[in-house]
Amino acid sequence: MQDYKNQDTGLRKVYLDNAATSFPKPESVYSAVDQFMRNCGGNAGRSGHYAAIAAQRMIDDTRLLCARLFNTPSPKNIVFTHNATTAINFALKGILSINDHVITGSFEHNSVTRPLHYLASNGINVTKISSDLNNGLDKEQLKNAIRPNTKLVICNHVSNVFGTENDIYEIGRICRECGVLFMVDAAQSAGVKPINVQAMCIDLLAFSGHKSLFGLQGTGGLYVASGVQIRPLLEGGTGGGMVGGVNSSELLNQPTELPDSLESGTLNAHGIAGLAAGLRFIFETGIDKITAKEAEFVECLIDGLQEIKGIIVIAPAKGFSRGSVVSFQHETILPEQFAAILDAGFGIAVRGGLHCAADPHKIIGTINSGGTVRISPNYFNSETEIDYCLRAVKEIAK
Repeated sequence: MQDYKNQDTGLRKVYLDNAATSFPKPESVYSAVDQFMRNCGGNAGRSGHYAAIAAQRMIDDTRLLCARLFNTPSPKNIVFTHNATTAINFALKGILSINDHVITGSFEHNSVTRPLHYLASNGINVTKISSDLNNGLDKEQLKNAIRPNTKLVICNHVSNVFGTENDIYEIGRICRECGVLFMVDAAQSAGVKPINVQAMCIDLLAFSGHKSLFGLQGTGGLYVASGVQIRPLLEGGTGGGMVGGVNSSELLNQPTELPDSLESGTLNAHGIAGLAAGLRFIFETGIDKITAKEAEFVECLIDGLQEIKGIIVIAPAKGFSRGSVVSFQHETILPEQFAAILDAGFGIAVRGGLHCAADPHKIIGTINSGGTVRISPNYFNSETEIDYCLRAVKEIAK
């Protein structure tokens, strides 16, 4: 096996953990971050000098790119955050009040389940409805779960554990017809699945910058539809500017207009510069091309793994939409042990365990056996790497 790796791939390391964070990034991302830090480095909105103006222009341009990707009505509807988890917390804790009702699915990441668990202990009514590998969140259960005090429905677009894709169009339609806000966790789909917030009736969209958008860790954002009011969880500096003839810095109250109302403090400008480059790469390459390449890798992995004795693949059936995630178990080797052997013995980076999402494992029945081994390829992987990974799994399984 060692000889195969050296002769056929020429690589010592193969990275297949892109559901956690994408690597490598496009060369343009590295260049954009370097150029911003070397040639600009100002603090957006905090002064009128050239460096601050350049930083503000870059951030404004990145909002425009996000607005284009998600088809938002205005770039001002895009709020930058440190990650998708921050965006989700901003929305859930800034919208829901005591006695409100919120509905979620059973395939959610802890970035959703933990805030909801906290809110449930503080007077918010939470309903968790069934999800399954093929169809995702049960739409009939969703319709029956909506009450007069239902304020919000939140679910992921793509499961980070099994790759199951929810029917966002249909869920959004149900929510809009019932007058309920609809929020989507797009951490696993933004950049690799087409998202149109207006056509999908999405009121709130949390996205991660460091995964399929090819940006840096410490970047993410929240789309907030016009008219949706979120109580800010942070108050502080938002830069200057005039409000009603008064410099906004003089005001004790937090600004009420987006994006300033939710962007207190210094933004991760160099990270946002990298995010802009990642977004441009997606537009230049084409999201359909990226999706098709990842889908080929996933199909190859599933087909290959299913032929290996002792391997149990846990994934949506063929013909169902899914993301670039493949989970499996071995009959006797625990997932974290299997992942450790792939890393130490073959230089292959995957993830073993529960993947910060216990609920899906409870539903599928993998929680007591330590979860799954998760392989998550992306656009920058190759057929040779996928083949090498399958050969490594086969050798370990023997």
